[in-house]
Amino acid sequence: MSVIEQYARAHVVTDAEDPGAVPVRLRYDPEDDPRSVRIDLPGTHEWTFSRSLLERGLRAPAESGSVRVWPCGRVQAVVEFHSDQGVDVLQFDSKALIRFLRRTYTAVPVHN
Repeated sequence: MSVIEQYARAHVVTDAEDPGAVPVRLRYDPEDDPRSVRIDLPGTHEWTFSRSLLERGLRAPAESGSVRVWPCGRVQAVVEFHSDQGVDVLQFDSKALIRFLRRTYTAVPVHN
């Protein structure tokens, strides 16, 4: 099985000046952990959380530990990360996250 990487653009939600869309790497390594996905904001943080949380959060607000995901309108989703350094909030086009999830399920299907 191979690693799946997809680049997407996200808006960092902040009360400072809007930096515009930034490149974000979505990553799935089924050999490392088939139940987890990673979101990497280059130069700052990499967050790892469950693939099922990302899927649930695209339909309705979902939370696990320090990660929250929820739909934002009809075409966007928000992913919020809490750490000792503060809170990072990213807003994505839902289509990019759905496309990424489909690719991960092609590599390793969900087993109930």
